[in-house]
Amino acid sequence: MGSLVNLKDLSVEEIIEILDIAEEFMAGKRVDLSDKLVANLFFEPSTRTRYSFEAAESRLGCQVLSFAKEASSMLKGESLYDTVMTFSQYVDAIIIRHDQDNFYEDLVGNIPVPIINGGDGCGNHPTQSLLDLLTIRQEFGKFEGLKILIVGDIVHSRVAHTNIEVMRRLGMDVFLSAPPALQENQEEFVDFDEMISEVDIVMLLRVQFERHREKLNISQEEYHKLYGLTVERYEKMQDHAIIMHPAPVNRGLEIDDSLVECEKSRIFKQMKNGMFIRMAVLYRALTRGGLK
Repeated sequence: MGSLVNLKDLSVEEIIEILDIAEEFMAGKRVDLSDKLVANLFFEPSTRTRYSFEAAESRLGCQVLSFAKEASSMLKGESLYDTVMTFSQYVDAIIIRHDQDNFYEDLVGNIPVPIINGGDGCGNHPTQSLLDLLTIRQEFGKFEGLKILIVGDIVHSRVAHTNIEVMRRLGMDVFLSAPPALQENQEEFVDFDEMISEVDIVMLLRVQFERHREKLNISQEEYHKLYGLTVERYEKMQDHAIIMHPAPVNRGLEIDDSLVECEKSRIFKQMKNGMFIRMAVLYRALTRGGLK
């Protein structure tokens, strides 16, 4: 149907096809989807994901319905399923950001229009991962054999959970570093300082304080010293290595303020790539095929 809720559902070939379509849009390919109506249902605050989807919809010519929970029947007790089913009677595709892991399980297969996951709880963020992959491919021209170090709030990060799986599937070596309280039990963790000079990509993750049930047992200053990208660590990176971050960035915590827009940083390039990836994902959902 064109739904995209989890990258595990896509083959490597399908993932590469989406990246290729995004590149065509980036190169100036234009399509007219002015006959399509898309609904954006965001149940969590969002800047990059929400507005890059809106920019993508606008550039494709789509008409858009934006949802406001506080003005909806959900305040009267309507379920997520019934809300989404209602929108499906009016639109051609629905983008959903929700704080519940795997919110889409009861929707896909029942809702008669494509569902695109704009991020679910601590679970998945497929379009973020795709824009990360696009950024990496633009930089290195490949995935096989690249080494990436993902640092920070692993346990709460839907970005990390999606990236770890798909990057390994694409042949990348994925290394993780995090405070003990933010680690996943099933993963192995490495020392940040020992690995930073060995990898091609350093990806910092936002510390998601809003999802923490308990406060970290280290101060923000200690976190930055132990797990932040400091100037000292930056100087140990390989000449060709790049910095990535899904944002929003806690400057001075996950990364030194002076490094957010430094020569090696691709943070804002990721954001721009997000619009083209979301154009490609929407095009796939709305046309059930590749570019013609």
